[in-house]
Amino acid sequence: MHDPYAALRHRNFRLYLTGNLVALLGMQMQSVAILWEIYERTNDTLALGLVGLTQVAPVLALALVAGHIVDSYDRKRVLSWSLALSVTSSAGLALISLTSAPVPALYGCLFAHGVGRAFRQPAKSAILPRIVPPEDFPNAVAWAMTSFQLVAIAGPALGGVLIALTHSPALVYILDGLGTLWFLLLLRGVTHRPHETPPDSITLRGLLAGIGFLKHNQVLLGALTLDMFAVLFGGAVTLFPVYAKDILQVGATGLGWMQAAPAVGACLMGAYLAHRPPIQKAGRTLLLVVAAFGSATILFGLSRSFPLSLLSLLLLGVFDQVSVVIRHTLVQTLTPDSMRGRVSALNGMFIGASNELGGFESGTVAWLFSPTFSVVSGGLGTLAVVLLAACFWPNLRRYGSLASIPPQPVPEDP
Repeated sequence: MHDPYAALRHRNFRLYLTGNLVALLGMQMQSVAILWEIYERTNDTLALGLVGLTQVAPVLALALVAGHIVDSYDRKRVLSWSLALSVTSSAGLALISLTSAPVPALYGCLFAHGVGRAFRQPAKSAILPRIVPPEDFPNAVAWAMTSFQLVAIAGPALGGVLIALTHSPALVYILDGLGTLWFLLLLRGVTHRPHETPPDSITLRGLLAGIGFLKHNQVLLGALTLDMFAVLFGGAVTLFPVYAKDILQVGATGLGWMQAAPAVGACLMGAYLAHRPPIQKAGRTLLLVVAAFGSATILFGLSRSFPLSLLSLLLLGVFDQVSVVIRHTLVQTLTPDSMRGRVSALNGMFIGASNELGGFESGTVAWLFSPTFSVVSGGLGTLAVVLLAACFWPNLRRYGSLASIPPQPVPEDP
């Protein structure tokens, strides 16, 4: 029988999950704070788009190197150093906000945060299969994604309330740094299976090994590409401050609830998935939920009612959570352990391109045309991407159950 709490019965996973939850709470609070501060200080949608571009640039630039380092060195140590860098960048944001330093200094701290994220994402993804037994890994993914959505509900709403009360995002930045520091301390108590391979020198062949693996696995390549382009076109999060302040006129508190609404839907769906056996007909399900994600994006773009906007954002979270669980489970279970860092880094690069570059695309289109045109056209683009993916990757469309997926062999010639 399916045990919905199998992963939570392991001490290492509970420590990891608790620390990660507190750190993510601070990061979610900071995400709304930095967008609000920059829009307040510039009143420019293009400046909002640059927030995403600044954070994703180091992720894209360092993805291959970060993945190679995660596969070659102790993953917990790499994760610890990346968390320390994030603590430093949060402290810098707080200092800049308190002293009203120039806006470019904020972007400098965001860039440093992006460098830490370039190593943090693959390290977290690669270490998770080493702290839970293989048979409990799909359940661990479901709970990890659900915990993320729990803090994504509280984080933006709490961040919006704190900004409204203090009239400054500085406290939010300080709390983010403290939360990340707490994760760093709890991580010291997490034990994981030892690294199997000695450190390798960085070579071109080693750096490109992850790309070669994806090239030979069309299911993974299709799932990652589908998610990247769907969110690239369908992401509307960057324009939330514009909708909150100018279109729906609900202020900073309303912005917090808008940021939290997708997480509410995702959390409900994540809890449901954790209590269910692994998804059957995963490929077809992935295509359907991404299409529904695009449709909900269009509804949000056209809405001028705050309750209807929250409902559409709730549905966005429901559909996106299913997509995230399918994609993350495929990445970690179809990839051999010796390649998990590099493939996870590429996955992070795909995610970064879809979220942050999508934010830059949304801000630019809104600047050229209008916020409504940007969101609605993005949703239509997402629907077009689903149709193309269904035709171009038939193996993805026909993919079956997520249960008991064996890791795939590493191709000899990457």
